[in-house]
Amino acid sequence: MQTGVLRVLRATAASWWRHKELRRTGQTGQALQLERETVLRDLGYLRQAATLPNAHVICGEGGTFIHLGWTTVSTLAPIERFPLAALAVARGTPFIDIRPVTDVITFANLPRVARDGSVDPEPWGPSSSGVGKTWGCLCMLVVH
Repeated sequence: MQTGVLRVLRATAASWWRHKELRRTGQTGQALQLERETVLRDLGYLRQAATLPNAHVICGEGGTFIHLGWTTVSTLAPIERFPLAALAVARGTPFIDIRPVTDVITFANLPRVARDGSVDPEPWGPSSSGVGKTWGCLCMLVVH
């Protein structure tokens, strides 16, 4: 496990209001124990996300969720404010973003990526026939 991942998980655990309150009231030992348990639990989620074939992170207006088969980890914060989800995505867990799109032109100009990971630089040009390619779409367009 990378030390950067542990550093983020420890900082996140220490920032929880309950752990900060325990420290404030002098119960440092109990705060440390709860923080260790939180880090170990979150490491377990990251390991599961890396090993389960259908694990994914989804971010929408209702919050961010890490789906691990029968287990779902969630928060009302967007992915930028949910370190566990951001770490899972950074480590290769598929990410599905269903937040509303406000700039349709920018969205339309995003490169298309095939399931094999290759990028079609000009999906609309004459050099790109699209024949024999299966495109993977990990987003849903919602225009307001």
